[in-house]
Amino acid sequence: MKHCPNPYRYQRRATRQVRVGNVGFGGENPIRVQSMITCDTMDTAKSVGQTVDLAKAGCSLVRITAPTVKDAANLKNIKEALAAAGIDVPIVADIHFKPEAAMEAAKWVDKIRINPGNFADKKKFNVRDYTDEEYAAEVARTEQTFEPLVRLLQQRQIALRIGTNHGSLSDRLLNRYGDTPHGMVESAFEYARAARKFGFHDFVFSMKSSNPKVMIEAYRLLATKLGEQGADWNYPIHLGVTEAGDGEDGRIKSAVGIGALLADGIGDTIRVSLTEDSIHEIPVGEALIRLAGQLAQAPGLPENPPLSFDPFTYARRASQGVAVNGIPIGKGETVRVAVPQKNFDLLTSANKSFGDIIPEFVYETSGALEIDLDDAHAFAFLAKETEPRLVTVKDGTPYAPIAAFRYLAAKIPAHHPILLKDTFHPPAEGSQPAPLDAMLQAATNIGAMLCDGIGDAIVVRGEPGAGAALRLSYNILQATGNRIFKTDYVACPSCGRTLFDLQSTTAKIRAATNHLKGVKIAVMGCIVNGPGEMADADFGYVGGAPGKINLYINKTPVKFNIPEGEAVERLVDLIRENGKWVDGPAA
Repeated sequence: MKHCPNPYRYQRRATRQVRVGNVGFGGENPIRVQSMITCDTMDTAKSVGQTVDLAKAGCSLVRITAPTVKDAANLKNIKEALAAAGIDVPIVADIHFKPEAAMEAAKWVDKIRINPGNFADKKKFNVRDYTDEEYAAEVARTEQTFEPLVRLLQQRQIALRIGTNHGSLSDRLLNRYGDTPHGMVESAFEYARAARKFGFHDFVFSMKSSNPKVMIEAYRLLATKLGEQGADWNYPIHLGVTEAGDGEDGRIKSAVGIGALLADGIGDTIRVSLTEDSIHEIPVGEALIRLAGQLAQAPGLPENPPLSFDPFTYARRASQGVAVNGIPIGKGETVRVAVPQKNFDLLTSANKSFGDIIPEFVYETSGALEIDLDDAHAFAFLAKETEPRLVTVKDGTPYAPIAAFRYLAAKIPAHHPILLKDTFHPPAEGSQPAPLDAMLQAATNIGAMLCDGIGDAIVVRGEPGAGAALRLSYNILQATGNRIFKTDYVACPSCGRTLFDLQSTTAKIRAATNHLKGVKIAVMGCIVNGPGEMADADFGYVGGAPGKINLYINKTPVKFNIPEGEAVERLVDLIRENGKWVDGPAA
């Protein structure tokens, strides 16, 4: 299976164009940034205001939730008010559970987003075996529910997003495929096959997950399966890491998933889902697209050896161990963090405790072999070297880091551990690169390789601040699941379905639990982003009704209708009851 034209040189996947309002997606169009407003859809003035702000910030498409028919009907008023203000940004209605809301929304907007896991199916988490006949009957029922929407979309000449989310597959798909990338792709394909059966082609796909590894695997599988279906399955793809969170964590997790796929040439539109005001998502998305654009300027590698990893299934590269200043590297050891000598000196002279965030060895004195990727003699030496050697790519190479390290891993024996770099051209002493670009570059280049199973140690040099670079290194390892040094949060972005203030609530939960190393907590504004999309969280805090919170262990609800004012304390009690609580350090 082949997920991209050339894993060693950037080439954007070729697609057809799908028009949404006056904006084209895919084809020869640039990669588009989109976002979603966070207010109640029934608040017309606020919805219009947030949409205007996003459009002026550079957002190419704005999504608005329509949880009920009443909300969907108010999209007419929002569209009319936007037109009166001279704003023609395309509007997408976000639909879950309510086909009738989709039918109403399709009268007014430019595009409909459906989740194939809940459009025609009510999730019951039933475990059962479906015979082929029963399965086919369920697919036919799905098509029957879907057909009226397709006919209306055709009539109005508006577009559709078939947006699969990890963790919210139908029971039918879960029982046959499990909660896997294969299940995600098949869920979307059921609807795509139906749309094509009715002669409708104006749609795009998405495969979102809060886990970057799952998200990357699902999108790669999608791109592969689309290619296998034939040339006329060249539909555009929308990228996103759902429930990425806020702050540096949310930006890093988004860069790992979105950046890795953009580097593969996959993606025609993106959304960075931050638990912040939506307007903050736009510059992050623009920066990721800008970084992807730079890949097109880098040369391709001299040859295309078979990949050293399976693009569709994560497995850590099986290197053997070496030791640097007593620190074991490779052979299944946790991924280590190196720092430049000058950063080590600065951090040491600061004479302060960094807790679990420590520089483990110095890059310049590590003894790592710097390989010129055009030097056949270097590869010949490593092929004969039976003792494992720590290896990296030489500074100054003209190749893009992701392609370069893929090439290195493919060309050298697996027993040699690899040191990953975020850049081969560190900024000059005293220069100050844009902090956002430095963060996203490191997260993309290092994070993508870690999600491919490549890398036994990392060094960040694009961020000149010693403390910032060290923190960034560990946050990348946390985002990729390689090294857990703090509490892990999955927090959805706010929208009109949200039943509490996500930003302030997430801050309260962080304040109470941020010392619980290795515990994963999901903060979800409503049931749509609730038990299914929490996926692998240990505990969940989910809006159940206005002012009421439900608490979950994994995907199972265990506490119901807790008053919002008591809910954080009750979450702490639940963590304590399940043996995951430890007291934090004294203030």
